[in-house]
Amino acid sequence: MRSIDPKQKKMHWVTGLVMSLTTLGAFNAHAHEPVARCFLLDETTVRCRGASNDGDEMPGSRMQVIAVDGPTLLEGKLGKDSTWTFKKPAKNFYVLFDTGPGLQITVEQDEITSPPRERIPLWMKYP
Repeated sequence: MRSIDPKQKKMHWVTGLVMSLTTLGAFNAHAHEPVARCFLLDETTVRCRGASNDGDEMPGSRMQVIAVDGPTLLEGKLGKDSTWTFKKPAKNFYVLFDTGPGLQITVEQDEITSPPRERIPLWMKYP
């Protein structure tokens, strides 16, 4: 029977541990990706809701309305209900939901429509 060098055995153990922690870290990084939806309340008012992809609300997270040609038009933070309401700009724009470095998502202006009549989300029903 072949004997295993103790240094090699330790190296295999350390390699296995590092791979396990890396896999666990990758899983956790994907568990809280930002998700944002925006709808028109009326012709001039937009309401957005930000959350994580596992459903956690994210009050206090930053949102920006940015003109397609570059400048920031509006800035705000999600309220206690994880929503933010703003007046629709006259310029072409997109909404940036920013929860930290590498954790950003955008909602393009053409994705912002009226909510579906048959199933209005609860967060759209209150002011």
